[in-house]
This record gives sequence, structure tokens and C-alpha cells, in this order.
Amino acid sequence: MHFVEVAIQNVRGFSPAGRFPLKTGYLILKPPTADVLPLAGLSLSLLFSDGRGGDSSFVGSGGRSGKAALTFVGQDGMTYRVLRELGGSGSLHRLNPTTSQPELMSSDTAEINQYLRGQAGLPPRTTFEQVYCLQLVMLPSRRPRKASAQVVAARASGSTPSLATASAVRPAEDIQAAEAKVKALEKEVLVSREVDQLQFKVDELSSLIFEADSKLRGGEGLKAAIVEAEAAWRAAPSPESLGLPQDILTRVKRHPKAVARRDEALARLETDRDPELEDAALKVPPLTQNRYFWGGLGSGVLFLGLSVGLGFSSVGAPMWRYLALLNIPAFGTAALMALRYVDDLQKATRRGTKDNRKGAREKKILDEFEVEDAPVRMAIKALDVETLDEIAPALEKKDLLGIRLGELQTQLEEFEASAEYQDALRQGQEMRVQQEELNAELTAKGTYVRDLREVERELGRLKESIALAKAPPVPVATAPGQAPAPVDPLEDPSPVVLSQAADVLTSDLLSVQALLKDRCVQYLTALTDRRYQGVEWDREGNAFALTQNSRIPVGELPPKDLDLYYLALRMTVVEKTCARVKRPFLLDDVLTGVDEAKLPLVARMLKHLGTLTQVLHVTAHPGFAQMSDGTVNV
Repeated sequence: MHFVEVAIQNVRGFSPAGRFPLKTGYLILKPPTADVLPLAGLSLSLLFSDGRGGDSSFVGSGGRSGKAALTFVGQDGMTYRVLRELGGSGSLHRLNPTTSQPELMSSDTAEINQYLRGQAGLPPRTTFEQVYCLQLVMLPSRRPRKASAQVVAARASGSTPSLATASAVRPAEDIQAAEAKVKALEKEVLVSREVDQLQFKVDELSSLIFEADSKLRGGEGLKAAIVEAEAAWRAAPSPESLGLPQDILTRVKRHPKAVARRDEALARLETDRDPELEDAALKVPPLTQNRYFWGGLGSGVLFLGLSVGLGFSSVGAPMWRYLALLNIPAFGTAALMALRYVDDLQKATRRGTKDNRKGAREKKILDEFEVEDAPVRMAIKALDVETLDEIAPALEKKDLLGIRLGELQTQLEEFEASAEYQDALRQGQEMRVQQEELNAELTAKGTYVRDLREVERELGRLKESIALAKAPPVPVATAPGQAPAPVDPLEDPSPVVLSQAADVLTSDLLSVQALLKDRCVQYLTALTDRRYQGVEWDREGNAFALTQNSRIPVGELPPKDLDLYYLALRMTVVEKTCARVKRPFLLDDVLTGVDEAKLPLVARMLKHLGTLTQVLHVTAHPGFAQMSDGTVNV
């Protein structure tokens, strides 16, 4: 995970408006003025908004409203953008990798927090704040002191500790006003504690709701598969959609038999023809071309003429009459040729009739085959296939897709009818009702309630200032042999940091201590010029600094040394946890109290962390800019 861009408009500490790209590595953010640039606080408000308008404190003085947006790459590799109107509404967008356009995910604060926790991989707010953010108010020297047993005993005996030497808090100028403010702060602490508890319950419910929704979303894959399967089923070809007969598959199966039946019928038709009729196509010669007919006819006429002409003459009339008898064979020959011509015409006519019957039979065979073949050819063209074997699989695909669609629908019905799904559905509805009730209680408490730790710190400082104001003057010197007045120790930050590191590393406290010890000692000895040679933690996480001759609780160290120990511990935790999950390390300008000679050493340490994860350091010091991987003027 790393930040990609921060965009602001009228945000305290930043330029009036602008978009500032953030690259990986060790990056320096230079503020435009001497005002504190609240990068860590603004990031926390954007990523972990409570929806009650607490981020309105970041609005600049030049306007009544402000906007801020943070773009980052989540643990899932997706790019997200959180946009908020400070003190108002907000929205979450995700970059679509296909279209490269942002898509609105949600505008509801609770849903945004759930999505960032569950999908983008953000840790709880406390973990992100205590492990990956380092603000000036987090330094142990800036926190209220706690009363030690020695101080309590001293107060019981009537002596007054020298608070002025142990704290940077000034005495209160108006004790009555300060005491009145203490009462107001105590009431605010109660309200803040109630709100904090309610917010904890809301966050817990949000996490549980997200888990329930995750179980319900287990059927989203089936629903998407059903949509795809239904679309594929509708798009698959069918006889109805292609305009084919319903029995097209049956026709395809019997098509080879139809082809064989056609070929067999045509072959049988050819073999049924008579051998003597092969010349049926020849024409019968006309009678006028028959010389025997004309010879017979001419002979008959000749003999007839001779018999008639000679019969009327006086010479041998009776004998020439017998020539007429020769007409009989002559005319008979002509008649015979005529009869043969008629017979040939009859035979030719019969052959033509048979040929017509053959053509009709052949046409009938081809027409019957066309009835079977036309739908098959239509199917080949409609399905865009080449062979008959491809038609059946193409048409059966719709039935197979229908079976698959039915199976997916059955699986979805079984999933939604399962006890786990029904329990998650019921629990999600119940928890949403509880969440709405808690949100209503939070709204009733007020639109803006300060953080409990901030109120407690202010209350502690105010009480300390009142105690300083009421304390008698501190003597300049202590009498010989008299012990110095007891001083309240500072708070040990180790238990909180170690417990959060254990949560990130999903390990127990002792294992985390063993993992961090050597590296923390290296950082501490380098930062303190080897004034301390080691660090130890007890089972509760309380830390002890080791010198050559003593073992000192870190709360009793000088404030500067305690701050250096805290810096060493925080850098160690970031270095070790980024090996498991990478998250950006945000540092406000917290090194103002560090000796100038140690700043190059700190810069090299942060530069090393920049090789492991993104480090965003807010500072105007030029020495850090020289060691960084880049500088951004914000």
C-alpha cells in the first residue's frame, strides 16, 4: 500500500489549493508556511472518518469550507480515492483498470470504512495511528506525566514536588478559571469516553457486518455465472431462431440414407432401359425417301397404263390385258413400304413415350430428395459449418448450456437456502438495526466530539498547571544530605506500540519483543551516542533502558532521551512490520527538538526505511531534503 496523490482546497497548513503527486521511497513534504502541516491527522480523518464532522478542524482560516482527497493503492493492488468535504459528506472511488476511469463505490461513511478495511486492506485506526503515524503530540515528552509512588508519598507527607523542573507546562495565571475549565474538561472526558465506546461498538459492528456481507457475497460468483450462462444460452443457435424445422437433427441423421436412396433409384432407372431402344433418339426417315415405295408405285402405274393403252388397240388386245395383273405386286410393294413406314412411326412414338416416363420418374426422385436435402443445406449455411457432422454439436450446444444454467440456478438456490447464508442474512439485518441505533446515539451526543486522548492530555496539562500555580516557590539549592524532591515519571509508550505491532504481526507480545529487540538497540545506541547499551521489556511491555551500571525505566529517562527511544522503537516497528505488509509511514515535523548534529543520522535512518516502504516526512529542514528521494512543496 502507498499514497499516490493528495489534493486539497483550503486545508490548514497546506497551500490554498493544489494536487500533489506522491511517489514511493523517502519523500519530503515542505510546508508553505511555518504553520504545522497536519499530514498524519488529515490522512487519519480521510481514511477513518467517523461521519460526525470532526475533520472540520482542518479547514483553513481563509474560508468557511474545505475539501481534501487522498489517492492510494490498496493491498489488493487497486487504486482508490477518498474525497471529503471537511465537516461534511464524503465518497469513495475506485479506478477501473479496464477503462482507467474512477467508479463511485459508496457515499456512506460506514460502508466506506467497511470497504477500506475489508477490501483495500487498511488496519484499524488505532493501529494505523500508533504504528504508521508519528505526530508531535505522540512524543512522550509532550504527554502528561503520571504520578509515581514516590511522588504520591511525598504529597501525602506534605512536601510539594518541583513540577517546574520536570515539565514544560507553565503555571496557570487564573486558578479559578482553570479549575472551572477542569470541570468542563472532566465533563467532556465523560462525553468523549461515551462517544469513544459507542464508536468502538460501531466499528465492531461494521466489521461484523462486513464479515456477514462477505458470506452473503459468496453467491455473487454464482449469480455472475448464471448471468453469463443465460446470455450464452440465449445466444446459442436453435432450430426456432434459425428458421429450421424442429426435426432438423433427425433429417441430418437420415440424410446419408436419403442420398444413398436417391443414387440407388437413379441407377435402377438407367438399368431398366431396353437394349433395342437405345436408338430411340433417331428419327424415322420420311416415306418419300423410300426408293422401294416409289419403285413399286411407279411399276404399278406403268403396268396399269400399258394394260389400258394396249387393251384398246386392235393388235393382241386380249394378251396385253394380262399386264394389268403385274400391278398387284407393284402396288403391293408400295403398300408394304407404306405399312412399314407407319409401323416405324408407331415404334418411334412408343419409344418417346417411354423416354418421357423415365424423365418423369427421374424428376420425381430428385424432387423427393430435394425435400430432404433443402433443410440440411439451409442448416449448413445458417450455422456456417462445412460438414454434416458439425451440425448436431452446434445445435446441441443450446441444450447443454440449458443444463448448465439449470445446475447453476440449483446451486444458487441451495446456497441461499443454507443455514449459514440465512444466519448471515438475519445477523446482518439485526446488526444494521443496532448500528443505526448507535449512530443515532452518536448524533445525539453532538456533531463534533474531540478525541478522548486529546481531551485527557489537555486535562492533564491543565491540572499540572494548576498544581504548579498552587505550589510554593522551589528553593534554589537543596540542603546538604537532603534528597531532591520526587518528580513524576513520563508515560512509557512501549506497551501501546508493542501491542499494536503484535496485532499487525499476528504474534504474541514476547515473540514481538524478541523480534524487535536487537534492531531497536541499534537505533537507540546510535541516536543516544551509546549512552544506553540495551533495552529490555517485561511481560506487560514496559521498557527499561540499560546502561553500564543501571537498569532504568524509560519513563524516568530525560525527556529528550525518551523521545529518542520512542523514535527508535517506532522506526523498528515500521521496519519489521513492512516485511509482512507495506503501509506508508507518515511523520509530521517531530524532530524539532533533536540535536542538529543528529539530524543527518536520522535522515539516513529514514532513507533506509524508504527502501522498504513509503516514508512521507513533513519538514522544512534543508538537510533532510538532500537525503530524500524527492521533495514536494505542499
